[in-house]
Amino acid sequence: MELAERDVEELKNNAIYIAFSSVEKGLDFCRSNSIWPVAFGLACCAIEMMAAGGARYDLSRFGFEVFRPSPRQADLMIVAGTVTDKMAPLLRRLYDQMPEPKYVMAMGSCAICGGPFADSYSVVEGVDKIVPVDVYVPGCPPRPEALIDAFLKLRAKLRSPAIAKAKLHA
Repeated sequence: MELAERDVEELKNNAIYIAFSSVEKGLDFCRSNSIWPVAFGLACCAIEMMAAGGARYDLSRFGFEVFRPSPRQADLMIVAGTVTDKMAPLLRRLYDQMPEPKYVMAMGSCAICGGPFADSYSVVEGVDKIVPVDVYVPGCPPRPEALIDAFLKLRAKLRSPAIAKAKLHA
């Protein structure tokens, strides 16, 4: 059934707009605007992560301010700092407790490749050996701006299936 010109004018005057999209695109948009991270702060990178949530950098203006206390309520794990062999099974357990879809951000050179402690016998040389990493945030420690940029890159990844297959570097 076609709309009459009068109906179209009435729609324009009442400022009613109809948007057509797929349900999946709508879900992707909602997921990308409400990322709930669980913090796994292990070293000095965690201080920078806390600073990014403070008033000066204000993660809440992007919709990322709700740091969850439990992995069962989160969809993003931020691994910030040095992961040791003793901590690796606990990290994996927390990752397994997160509901799908779930994402991981490796923050700092210690989480990415072991950092200056890579030669130590007890340090894991990259958190990607334990859990799949979606976004890498380089630096020692990375600045809060780098973490915010990583959040924005993760948002772009969630909105676009074309970018979703690539590993992102902030």
